[in-house]
Amino acid sequence: MGKMHHYTESGLLNVYIDGIVAEVDEEGDEILTIPAVNELHHVIALGIVNHPKGISGDELRFLRSEMGFTQSELALLVHRDKQSIGRWERNEIEIDGTAEALVRRLAVEKLGLPVEAGIDELSRRSVPTAEEQPIRVRKLEGDARPYELMAA
Repeated sequence: MGKMHHYTESGLLNVYIDGIVAEVDEEGDEILTIPAVNELHHVIALGIVNHPKGISGDELRFLRSEMGFTQSELALLVHRDKQSIGRWERNEIEIDGTAEALVRRLAVEKLGLPVEAGIDELSRRSVPTAEEQPIRVRKLEGDARPYELMAA
């Protein structure tokens, strides 16, 4: 039976994976192997976009990287300068709600996320919050999909 793994390797502090099984090497040390990392990151992106409150700077960086954008490229798309993107990602200033809603919509389209919410709902979710929003993912066995989003 797997255990809950705090997946900080993603660059995010709020991602937890249930069902990862540790293996023991020859020295008796536990080794965790995270299979299908691309699929896992896709599910994490879905969790970020589905947050009921605003996304953090780390989550913005994660989405931007997953979409393959530089800070400059994202800045052009949300009509801000590169410095604003950097400040948002470092949590120096709050992400502008309009720009955040656009980033969420871009992630849905660029990453092919199965999100039913329209831009109006995504805009309502783009409200800053001080509370951490955990993203819980479950590792599936014997399924076509390797992971599923449990809670975001």
